[in-house]
Amino acid sequence: MRSVVMIPARYGSSRYPGKPLVSLLGKPMILWVAELSARAVGAENVYVATEDRRIAEVVEAAGFQAVMTTDDALTGTDRLAQAAEQVDADIYINVQGDEPLADPADILKVRDAKLAHMDAIINGVSWVGDNEDPHSVNIPKVITNERDELVYMSRVALPGFKDAKCAPKRYKKQVCIYAFTREELAAFRAFGRKSELEHAEDIEILRFLELGKTICMVETQPGSLAVDVPEDVAKVEAALRQAGQVPA
Repeated sequence: MRSVVMIPARYGSSRYPGKPLVSLLGKPMILWVAELSARAVGAENVYVATEDRRIAEVVEAAGFQAVMTTDDALTGTDRLAQAAEQVDADIYINVQGDEPLADPADILKVRDAKLAHMDAIINGVSWVGDNEDPHSVNIPKVITNERDELVYMSRVALPGFKDAKCAPKRYKKQVCIYAFTREELAAFRAFGRKSELEHAEDIEILRFLELGKTICMVETQPGSLAVDVPEDVAKVEAALRQAGQVPA
């Protein structure tokens, strides 16, 4: 069975236009992500899904493959659904294009979970760190049942509690590595709109709950630093240096 990594990379970000091409230690961020993905599945199985030729040209010049999508995709998963129509594979793994410190081992862990559960969506999960605020709306909190299946995901700190002595000691958070089949991606896109919960929380995985899909959460390393706004660049570069990363 063929597994590919697809990296959604949108140039026209409202918060940070051109973000995939931002330079990190002298190399475009999208290439950092493509290279770490290649360490997991091989460069021939890495694709960048983008609406902009500037991104495609950088990716292709580095020896990776670009798949052109429209500029009106509702979410990164909708963009992947478009790209999957052009790439033949059994498993499509979404790796976020703004996380250059993602762990290739986690990509393989999510892939292996999908191979074991082909009828379920796979998503990464980790524990909220001691230096993170579980009440931050920037951290999607994860509620699972005792079979590690997603019950709900929210910007609010969940689970809640009635009595302080029952308060959770730790919270789970989403790690944005996913695995799908082409049919699952097609059904997601065919929904045609953001679901009500997806729209309220701004968490696209919730749309799959409306489709009746089981979502298996697989524990990974804590989510790596992401570049959301220009102010994040310096701290991500510092983390890359600390990790001993140097541009190829």
